[in-house]
Amino acid sequence: MLPPAPRLPEARTLIEMDRYFVLHAPRQTGKTTILDTLASHLTAEGDAVALTVSCERAKAAGDDYGAAESLLLDSLREAADLSGWPKKLLPPASWPQVTPGSRFGAALREWCRRCPRRVVLFLDEIDALQGNSLVSILSQLRDGHNKRPRGYPFPASLVLCGLRDLRDYKVASGGVADRFNAASPFNIIAESLRLGDFTADQIAELYDQHTQATGQEFTKDAVDRVFELTQGQPWLVNSLAHEITVKMRVTGTITAEPVEDAKERLIRARATHLDSLAARLHEPRVKRVMEPIVAGGSYTDRHNSDDLSYARDLGLITLKPPPRVANPIYREVILRVLGDLTEQNIHADPHSFVLPDGRFDLPRLLEEFVVFWREHGEVLIQQEGYHEAACQIILMAFLHRLVNGGGYLDREYAAGTKRLDVLIRWPHSGPDGERLMQREAMELKVWRPGAEDPEPEGLVQLDRYLDRLTLTSGVLVIFDRRPEAPPWKERGDFDRATTPSGRQVTVLRV
Repeated sequence: MLPPAPRLPEARTLIEMDRYFVLHAPRQTGKTTILDTLASHLTAEGDAVALTVSCERAKAAGDDYGAAESLLLDSLREAADLSGWPKKLLPPASWPQVTPGSRFGAALREWCRRCPRRVVLFLDEIDALQGNSLVSILSQLRDGHNKRPRGYPFPASLVLCGLRDLRDYKVASGGVADRFNAASPFNIIAESLRLGDFTADQIAELYDQHTQATGQEFTKDAVDRVFELTQGQPWLVNSLAHEITVKMRVTGTITAEPVEDAKERLIRARATHLDSLAARLHEPRVKRVMEPIVAGGSYTDRHNSDDLSYARDLGLITLKPPPRVANPIYREVILRVLGDLTEQNIHADPHSFVLPDGRFDLPRLLEEFVVFWREHGEVLIQQEGYHEAACQIILMAFLHRLVNGGGYLDREYAAGTKRLDVLIRWPHSGPDGERLMQREAMELKVWRPGAEDPEPEGLVQLDRYLDRLTLTSGVLVIFDRRPEAPPWKERGDFDRATTPSGRQVTVLRV
């Protein structure tokens, strides 16, 4: 693993300033590891005792704040007992007997009164606290924080660690989202730290530890491909390497090719991290964010900023606009999960689309999709929860079912683009046995009610995409969602068109 402290240097500075602040990041990014390491270093230096306490156990209490306090204090005592500290640094043998709703704050006060050192407390998994329990704990922390200037014994520094950003805790602790609200200890937006993903250099540093231990090297192409696929998401970075070295048992130097295979295996296995991420897709506030991204639409609801913040805190989308899915692996997982219903209705044999020379028969796939669309499209659109993105999801599911057996699908989509770009990569052998890669590019557009024919715009956009891929031809698929569209049984016209730069394009209207 990477040294935790350099990933979050600001935390140490804020603790030395006796500040209360929030550390947030998506799951599986290394928050707990960093807190544990920081706690060990602070305690070893002799000026403070620093303890990481998980709030996970208190989740079962729900709104019962008295039960939540008991569970949280049990976790605190257990963590302290496991610390190996001398008795004089430990919390008292029994907690003060006070009214429920005050017990957690009173316990911290009593510990800080007795302890000869500054107490630094890290509350990990703070998101586990819910409803009244969260309000109660945060209100007690705010009350103790505000009394400290008058000599009140309370933790010198405190960190709330979880998924969510600052404003959620400020509201729950009795304040408002306004950054200038002085009623909350979490009132300065600069004190909400987000743990970032790995950089490409950090991935190389991490993988070099494997090389030092085993002698097995990762090529620069392999590291670059891992960064491209994961955008540095720590769990994905580690999981790809584990898949390659332990499960696939690749020997010798690791190149970009096994990275590609490991990505497919990871997605197919739907590991816990990916599965829990996918389970969020049908939450209303996640759906309100993800549907325009998949459909290429725009955000028109001014109240959607809270939903966007929530999706960013989950790690689903990029931090900076325009909103995009956070990395290519998540992009793949999202479309596969959303397209699962469609896949159950596809009975074509993927092997039948392989030509005698080993290449992939894309024209035939498009013809088969027309047949499938005429038969199932109307019903599948009505059943698809992401109604605005239904066409894109259905075609993606069809492609995935027939391409992913022997090839790869790369998909690009983002809110505001009005399109979804697809690259099919199909490995095959040339006449002399050399390894070749067939590449076919497609762009998906939707003709919506009241809009103009999207073909001219689609040809310009596809032209740029083909130029970036250095390809001379491509496919433009236009889904007609207008009430005046032809009957379903008559859809599926093929035509030829030329892009502004002279590239030949097959246009399919369905």
